Amino acid sequence: MMGEHGAPCDGQDAAYCMNGGTCYKLTSMETLSCVCNNYYKGSRCEEFQLFTRSSDSEQAGLIVALVLVALLILVIIVVIIYFIYKMLKASQQNEQKKPSPKEYWKVQSKV
Repeated sequence: MMGEHGAPCDGQDAAYCMNGGTCYKLTSMETLSCVCNNYYKGSRCEEFQLFTRSSDSEQAGLIVALVLVALLILVIIVVIIYFIYKMLKASQQNEQKKPSPKEYWKVQSKV
């Protein structure tokens, strides 16, 4: 492990890594490097990785995309049903307003 990461940091440099990461000095490049704990990433272990069931990010993205498409389809169906309901209600009201054939030919007397 020492050969891969260099020598452990000492003194003030030991606090270089965040969130419990282990600091190493890379002597060949004269720079500091961190080995992060689980669920952290970044050059200084500063980024928290959210827990996912799938280690494959493409699969997680596909699941999110499918859920969004399903929600969009559901909203479209609800809007279509709403407009069909409004049209049927309007046509029923128009039929109720139409005079029956008997009333249409009735002559109204002038009083």
